[in-house]
Amino acid sequence: MYIDTHAHLTYSPLYEDVSAVIERAKSAGVSPIICVGTDLQSSRRAIAMTERFDNIFITVGIHPHDAEKLKYGWQKEVLELCRHPKVVAYGEIGLDYYRNFGPRNTQLALLAEQIEMAESLNLPLILHNRLAEDDLARCLARCGYFHGVLHCFSSNVEFARKVLAMGFHISFTGNATYGTPRIEEVIRTVPLDRLMLETDSPYLPPEGKRGEVNEPANIPLIAEKIAAIKMVSVTEIEKQTTDNARRFFNLPQ
Repeated sequence: MYIDTHAHLTYSPLYEDVSAVIERAKSAGVSPIICVGTDLQSSRRAIAMTERFDNIFITVGIHPHDAEKLKYGWQKEVLELCRHPKVVAYGEIGLDYYRNFGPRNTQLALLAEQIEMAESLNLPLILHNRLAEDDLARCLARCGYFHGVLHCFSSNVEFARKVLAMGFHISFTGNATYGTPRIEEVIRTVPLDRLMLETDSPYLPPEGKRGEVNEPANIPLIAEKIAAIKMVSVTEIEKQTTDNARRFFNLPQ
């Protein structure tokens, strides 16, 4: 079985059809699924969802897009949500200099505060990065907490080597299937024991399904492409990425 380490099942249109989405994933050999929170509302929804489905585990965190939307006392609610026994990571957090929904200094302050919160909870980080490699690397080094994954990796091999040297994992989405030389170079560089798979559903469907709503059931298509790029068997990718995810998120066998 595969594990989808990053899906937004609380987002439309997946949320409205989540039972069928989960069943299609199981039929494709994908279970469990990590449902990722990006704000207080999606984190609350994720908790309600994980109580309905045994194979859904969740994360809690505030995405950089919401850096300026937070109200006083948000930290208390996040910490309370993180007490749920099926919360397995802190995120999605990070920096986004592509869309710039919040000033960079506000994003950086929020990231540093949340890294400190995650460390206090002993939870791994789910890290978002868009065009913010230098600031992200500096913030991570300054905070000194290196238990995490760079999700939906789209940067260059130099940045990959930098975060790998810090101890982080790297995960790929449908972007691994698009034939982008920069990403394929990173895929060849990432050691198998630091690699994880994700869909980032409902976004970034793999090649052949572009224009469709992405789902966790598409994980095998991503695995097949990564296996071809790394010149190993699909079985090896399945086993290694599943083992990695179980260790990283401390999931039950």
